[in-house]
Amino acid sequence: MPKLKRYLTIAAVTIVIFVSVLGGAISDRLFGYRILDQFFPRQDQSFHLPTESQLILNEESVVIEVAEKVSPSVVTIGISKTQAVIEFPQSPFELFFGNPQFGTQEEQIEQDIASGFIITEDGLIVTNKHVVSDTQAKYRVITKDDKTYEVQKIYRDPANDIAILKIETSGLNLVELGDSANLKVGQFVIAIGTALGEFRHTVTTGVISGLGRGITAGSPLEGYVEELDNVIQTDAAINPGNSGGPLLNSAGQVIGINVAVAAQGQNIGFALPINIVKESIDNFNQTGQFSRPFLGIRYQMISREAALMNEVPEGAYIAEVILDSPAEEAGIKAGDIITHLDNQRLAEVEGGLATVIAKKKVGDSLSITLWRDGEEIKTSAVLIETEG
Repeated sequence: MPKLKRYLTIAAVTIVIFVSVLGGAISDRLFGYRILDQFFPRQDQSFHLPTESQLILNEESVVIEVAEKVSPSVVTIGISKTQAVIEFPQSPFELFFGNPQFGTQEEQIEQDIASGFIITEDGLIVTNKHVVSDTQAKYRVITKDDKTYEVQKIYRDPANDIAILKIETSGLNLVELGDSANLKVGQFVIAIGTALGEFRHTVTTGVISGLGRGITAGSPLEGYVEELDNVIQTDAAINPGNSGGPLLNSAGQVIGINVAVAAQGQNIGFALPINIVKESIDNFNQTGQFSRPFLGIRYQMISREAALMNEVPEGAYIAEVILDSPAEEAGIKAGDIITHLDNQRLAEVEGGLATVIAKKKVGDSLSITLWRDGEEIKTSAVLIETEG
């Protein structure tokens, strides 16, 4: 009997202890008494969403880091040229009642017009071809530390809106080239350049708002336009003067070259994918120049929607045929529509004619299918070499 009594006492004490611990735990968790914290320190495993201020702080940190890292590798492109200016009569009476004499005088123009970025320590700089389209002008490069260098050589890519400038120097800071193959709409981007040809090293931010666009590149500051396919659309502020500057991802890698701004829209800019640029740079490094297969046409891709509306086939509408080119020898005429190259259908959404030609080599023979006045015509052309 004494032994049973002892067992019952132990059981009762155990139950009291268990109930006390359980009650303490419930009170601790429900009412925040934290009684058990002194015996069993809790680990905070809760998930907290970042606050608005934390999100802003993170974004600011990324932009600051990228700007500090890449700005020394971004340059301003300036132009120097002589331009004829008309001299008007000094007096309005001479204009209306006399024999007005209109003269001309030469004026030296020096202006910052665009941007670029450094790809080698010894002074190779990438920019847009339309930035340096004036073959009679002289160009200069201004670095972040305000050093000015005269451009010694210009290599223009005949197939893309890309140019490489050479200046004589050493020890320059290089950009890191990224990958534009897997870009996504909504991806955060940063642009750096000389906005409006005046405000050097302007930093703007935004997102990729579209991919695979077709545009006309150029700006009032450069006075040149060119049709481009498969470019990146962004809402990062890109102004005239930003042309040739880098479009960057959040790691500070160049994913595109800023080429144009939509004149009739707000917060709509465009950039050439960096993978196209890398192909051009590889070509340049191998040959010391831009050597490309050349068909000899100016064209505009016809989208599927435009083709249906105008009752014509989808393809490349020929705006101009270059004299003595393979296209002229093949009998291609302005107004024709190229629908197939080597039996491959041309579609705007798949990169159009430029994508097909870029995969060819000098000397390759192309089978060409044309649409002309409702009839299908087959011809061929041998691609020749053109140099920038």
